Amino acid sequence: MFFSILCSMIVSLLLTLLLEELFALLWGIRGAQDLFLVALVNVLTNPVVVFCYHVTRFYAPDKLTAAVALLELAAVCTEWILYRFYARQVTHPFLFSFLANLFSFCMGVWIHA
Repeated sequence: MFFSILCSMIVSLLLTLLLEELFALLWGIRGAQDLFLVALVNVLTNPVVVFCYHVTRFYAPDKLTAAVALLELAAVCTEWILYRFYARQVTHPFLFSFLANLFSFCMGVWIHA
């Protein structure tokens, strides 16, 4: 079980990095510092979200939908704050964070289905 969760976390992080970097490029972000920031905030938030998802799925599967919503909201807010204070080219940091996370989440659901 540990190995499958670890694999899930690695795949999720790699896909998230790929998708959100692509989203950042489509948003018009070209600076190396901001592209690195996009990767860094996802390295900070994605493993926590995915780990908490697996814990919830195991211990409280009936609360999984609510947990996913709260975890995604927490990731969006954390990333928004980091973009707001540290990004140079990210215009509308909350909208960027929300849409980037929505994009990667929806793609993950589509890939997983």
